[in-house]
Amino acid sequence: MAKISKRTVDASEKGAKPYFVWDDDLKGFGLLVLPSGVKSYIYQYRTSGGASRRLTIGKHGKLTAEQARTLAEGHNNAVFNGRDPAGEKKDKRHAAKVNDLLDAYVESETFKNKAEKTRAIDTGRIDRHLRPLLGSLAVPTLRPNDISKAYASIRDGKTAKREKIGFRKLSRVTGGEGAARKSIRLLRAIFEWGIDEKLATENPASLVKVGSDGQRKTILDDAEAYGRLFKALDVMEAEKRIRQPVADAVRIIALTGARRGEVTGMKWKHVDLRRGLVTLPPSSHKTGGKTGEDRIIGLPTVAQAIIARQDMGEADDFVFRPAKGKGPVALNKPWHSIRKAAELPGIGLHGLRHSLASHMAMQGAQASEIMTALGHRNLATSQKYIHWAKEARQAIAETAASVALAGMAASTGQKPADVEPLKGGAK
Repeated sequence: MAKISKRTVDASEKGAKPYFVWDDDLKGFGLLVLPSGVKSYIYQYRTSGGASRRLTIGKHGKLTAEQARTLAEGHNNAVFNGRDPAGEKKDKRHAAKVNDLLDAYVESETFKNKAEKTRAIDTGRIDRHLRPLLGSLAVPTLRPNDISKAYASIRDGKTAKREKIGFRKLSRVTGGEGAARKSIRLLRAIFEWGIDEKLATENPASLVKVGSDGQRKTILDDAEAYGRLFKALDVMEAEKRIRQPVADAVRIIALTGARRGEVTGMKWKHVDLRRGLVTLPPSSHKTGGKTGEDRIIGLPTVAQAIIARQDMGEADDFVFRPAKGKGPVALNKPWHSIRKAAELPGIGLHGLRHSLASHMAMQGAQASEIMTALGHRNLATSQKYIHWAKEARQAIAETAASVALAGMAASTGQKPADVEPLKGGAK
């Protein structure tokens, strides 16, 4: 027997057979010396049920004798409290991995009840970001720090790549802050689902702060901007730079505030031109999986006429058909050209939706009316436009009053900036 120290370890030379050196201070703490010369620190004990267990602490070189002793003392305390360190280590090795949780979620009814486009987006985030970074980690041992590191990797583009997704088609995975936020939010939702399904006991993602997306304020702010958009669509369609279904799909988004996926995924069975309505079932729009309700889009007269001039198809055919293939029409690439031609920098297709909601608020619409028109799930989402409109109306009032303020200043010999509003009412 000897106290295991650096001197003891260095003096323990390899032999023809493996042998142990046991510590005389800490029962069960030992050194295993193999014929190859490899030396490993171990801890041997008996469980509360009497079973003999041997736990490898680590190799000498990676651990010092004092570091190994500290770890052995921790195991000794665990055994004293009735735990089984070797059994726990084995359980962790065989514990479900994050990949297993992701697989179960993708096969669940919760996932299948999401809109088709949402499923495709979520699958991309799972396969391109979450699996490569976290998939091999065990669910019980996943910590917020692991998720924070994954967030940083996605944000910094470490999961960025280009991959082939079909004949002559490439997918560009860019990462970035927005992709990182949405991927971790998805992971958070998956863990919540996993807790309900008894596949996880806690949600480490709930403790990771990813920030907010911010409020989108880039909109078509006046009739002139809308005029440039519709003029660009007319010219580009006439010059065959974009197809009519593409131009008309953009027109419908601008006129109704519908989401891009709601318009591109619109099928003839959803359309009732006699009543001027489009009715999308829960599986065909963003919030349907959570609300279980249809999304009803009202069609202004002009929008009805635009839909009516499309080539009529079968009930399951798309209203706005692609040039080739069977999927929905693609608008991303054409929109970049349309936006440039219309001189609308910084606004995406979703900005057309925000534009409609903002102008509704500016004209005095209530949050409930905006909620109905845009198909929001929460009233709070629509209420944001009301607050924004109040701020915008105040700014408009300041601009409108500028001429009057100039006259007021001239009448008193002051500069406009020196004229202050009256305080406390009339005296």
